Amino acid sequence: MADEIAFTLPEALGAQKHLRDALGLGEERFPVPAFVNMISDEIEQLRAAGKSDDDIAALVEQSSGHALTGRDIERYYTPVEDRHSNER
Repeated sequence: MADEIAFTLPEALGAQKHLRDALGLGEERFPVPAFVNMISDEIEQLRAAGKSDDDIAALVEQSSGHALTGRDIERYYTPVEDRHSNER
């Protein structure tokens, strides 16, 4: 049953890349608001663990090479009640 399947992040990304390749599309890129929305679950957990938005932005920069600011995190963070509305 499809509801019992759970994809790891690498599996989900691999499937998306395969589908985009089949369509002849290039690599998908996410503007800052969409990216921060995508990582809002992790932002929430890092905040609960005592990290500031500046700390979180620094972690993103370390892993991606893209400079974000704590203000970017604050501005585009999506509250839990607004996340994953299509998964309920």
